[in-house]
This record gives sequence, structure tokens and C-alpha cells, in this order.
Amino acid sequence: MDQIKAITFPTVTLVDNAAASHVAGGASSTGFMDTLQHAISKANDIQLEADQSTEALMTGQTQNIHQTMVALQEADVSFQLMMQIRNKLVSAYEEIQRMQI
Repeated sequence: MDQIKAITFPTVTLVDNAAASHVAGGASSTGFMDTLQHAISKANDIQLEADQSTEALMTGQTQNIHQTMVALQEADVSFQLMMQIRNKLVSAYEEIQRMQI
């Protein structure tokens, strides 16, 4: 029986590199953009896996409908998460635009 693998996304922190290296004692950390790009790339990979699984089911290469449905649900959840992150970023940007200097 196939096992369901967990979906993991990196934790997003809003700390700039200078502050992170100062706190960590000089250790480098990834920036916000790198973390965001990695999360988007991971979500895209999950989408591509779901497409491949669906295509394999439709062409008859596999009969495992359970695995295909799991892949589709993983893709849906990852897409929903990325949309929520995008909505929060747009909301924060709009909030900053409304600030008076």
C-alpha cells in the first residue's frame, strides 16, 4: 500500500539578512525572496506531479486512482496556500502605499 507523503513548506520569516547574521553570530541565512521563490517552485513541482499522475491515469499507464486523487489534492492545497500568501503580500503592499510619510 502506498503511503501519503507530507507536504512541507519552508517557514517564512520577515528578518533581513543583516539582522539575521547579527543574531546568528555571523551565520548566513536565506532571504525572503529566496524563501518565497523556493515555496513557489515547490508548489509548481507538486502541480507538475499531479499533471503527470492525471495523464498517466487517463492514458492507462496506471490504474492507481487513489494516488492520482492524492496528488490532485496535494496540488490543490499547495495552490490554495500560495494564493493566501499572495493575498497577504498584496494586502501588506497596499497598506504600505496608504501610509503617509
